[in-house]
Amino acid sequence: MYARTTTVRGNPQALDNGVAYLREEVMPVIDRTDGCVGLSLLADRDSGRCITTTAWESQAALHASEERLRPLRLHLADLLGGSLRVHHWEIAVVHREDRAPDGACTRVTWTRTDPASVDRVVAAYKTSLLPHLEEMDGFCSASLMVDRQEGRTAGAVTYVDRETVERSRTDATTVREEFAAAADSQIVDVAEFELVVARLRVPEIA
Repeated sequence: MYARTTTVRGNPQALDNGVAYLREEVMPVIDRTDGCVGLSLLADRDSGRCITTTAWESQAALHASEERLRPLRLHLADLLGGSLRVHHWEIAVVHREDRAPDGACTRVTWTRTDPASVDRVVAAYKTSLLPHLEEMDGFCSASLMVDRQEGRTAGAVTYVDRETVERSRTDATTVREEFAAAADSQIVDVAEFELVVARLRVPEIA
């Protein structure tokens, strides 16, 4: 499984218009595109930072959709009033404990490591980090995406609501830093988002 993320840092006041466009115009096209297995939208209403993720059955399907979806991405960026950044990933881990309810929030951690060490990082995520995440109050799901060529990873953990995300910060920081040190990875960024749209239909990958 593969994914395309589109990140826009736009105007927070334009977010509702962007979400409406995504639901009414983008999602119907996504649903009719061969090889697509869904879409999600993360949003930070304070900063205006949004991340749209589409998941794909294969690299071929991902690349074949590029031309068809590019105008939709550009229009979304225009509506949000910001520039966009697109990245392609391999989906390495998906684990769901519970369905994310309305009001769910997601913490995303981006890291960088030696490209030759990506498989080791994925294995450590499954055996060392994931069990700790599952024990946290309000845990719904976790996923890990990797860019093998650049040695980048993006790990997302979804909780039932904003309060549980906030309560988990101290424990999550400790676990995250211990894991990064053990996996010889550098934490590049950590951010928390509202899970606005949760329509990814990626099966369990563990």
